[in-house]
Amino acid sequence: MTGPGLLAFDGRPVDGGLYLRVVRWAQHLPSPWQEAVAAFSAYGLGLLAALMLAAWWRARRLGGEAMARALTAPFCVALAFAGDTLLKDVLREPRPCRVLPAAPTLEACPGAGDWALPSNHTVIVFAGAAVLWLVDRRIGALALLLAAGMGVSRVAVGVHYPHDVLLGALVGTAAGYGLGRLAGRGGGLVERARGGALERWLGA
Repeated sequence: MTGPGLLAFDGRPVDGGLYLRVVRWAQHLPSPWQEAVAAFSAYGLGLLAALMLAAWWRARRLGGEAMARALTAPFCVALAFAGDTLLKDVLREPRPCRVLPAAPTLEACPGAGDWALPSNHTVIVFAGAAVLWLVDRRIGALALLLAAGMGVSRVAVGVHYPHDVLLGALVGTAAGYGLGRLAGRGGGLVERARGGALERWLGA
C-alpha cells in the first residue's frame, strides 16, 4: 500500500501543460467526434484482435515461423501487459485527471491506485503491432496506425499524460518484437503440425 505523500513519480512537471492542452482541445470537439474518440479509446483493442485474426489467415500461406508468430501473438501481448502491470506498481504515477484541473474528461477518471505510467492500452496495441509486423508487413503497418491512434486517444480522453503513452509505446514495441522473434523459433513445430490433423488451420 502507498500512503499519502509517498507517490513514487509525479508526471505533472514532465508534460502536464501539454496534457491539459490536448484535453481542452478534445473538450471543444463536436459531440459526435467526442463520442467517437471515447469509443475508439475504450474499444479500439477489438480492432487489434481483428488484425490478429487476419494475420493468422495470412500466415496460412506463409512459412512456419510466420504462423508460429501469428498463433502466439495473443500470448506475447498478454506477457507484455503483465510486465507493464508490474512496472506500473513500481512507478505509481497517479492519473493526470486526478491531480490536474482537467474535468470533465471524455472518459471517467480511474480511481485512486489505478496508476498511469505506462499506458496499458498503448503497451497492448504496440506489442501486438510489433508481433504482427513480423508476420506480415501490411497487417503490421495497419496495426501500427491503430497503435498510434490509440496512444493519442488515451491522452485526448484525459486518462494519460503524453509520456505515459510514449513509454507504453516503447515497452510494448520492445516486448512484442522480442517475444515475436522468440516465437518464430516454433516454426519447425508448425511445419510438422501442418502435415497432421491441424492442416486446415495451419495451411491454405
